[in-house]
Amino acid sequence: MSNTDMNMRGKIIFYEERNFQGRSYECMSDCSDMNSYLSRCHSCRVESGCFMVYDRSNYMGNQYFMRRGEYADYMSMMGMRDCIRSCRMIPMHRGQYRMRIYERENFGGQMHELMDDCNNIMDRYRMSDCMSCNVMDGHWLMYEQPNYRGRMMYLRPGEYRSYRDMGFSGMRFMSMRRIMDSCH
Repeated sequence: MSNTDMNMRGKIIFYEERNFQGRSYECMSDCSDMNSYLSRCHSCRVESGCFMVYDRSNYMGNQYFMRRGEYADYMSMMGMRDCIRSCRMIPMHRGQYRMRIYERENFGGQMHELMDDCNNIMDRYRMSDCMSCNVMDGHWLMYEQPNYRGRMMYLRPGEYRSYRDMGFSGMRFMSMRRIMDSCH
C-alpha cells in the first residue's frame, strides 16, 4: 500500500484499559464485533481518519464520533455507559454534500434539501421533527438537539425511511452537520 493510500484510510487503536494500557487491537476498517479481539475497551487512539464507535455489536446502540486524537478515558470524557463494541471507519469525501430531510417517515410531509450544516431545523425550516432522509452526497451526523448536541446518528449515502426502524424510536433529530475532510 502506498503512502498516499495510507493517508486516505483511517487507523484507530483500541486498548483494554484506560490510559492506553493492556492488550490492544489496531483497526483500519469497519469492525462489527470487538469482542473477537478484546474483552473490553476503555481507551483508544485515532491516528488518522474519523470513526463512529458504538456501544453495541453490529453498529447498534449509542454512537460516538471520533476524530484524530487520544482518548485516554473516553467513557468519562464522552459520557459513555458501556465499552466500545463495534466501530465504523468514515471514508473521506471530496465534493459536494447533499441531503433531503423529511418531516415524516417514508419521505412524507415537509421536505428540505441541505448542502451545508444546519444547527436548528426548527429555526431554519420551521420543522418540528425530522423522521426520514435521503443522503445523496457526503457523510453526515444528525443530533437529537439543536446546535449539534445530544445523541447522534451517522448517515452515509442512502435512503433512511424510518429512524424508528433503525432503533431510534422516540428520538428527534434537530440539527445536522457534514463530516468534512478536516477530520483527517
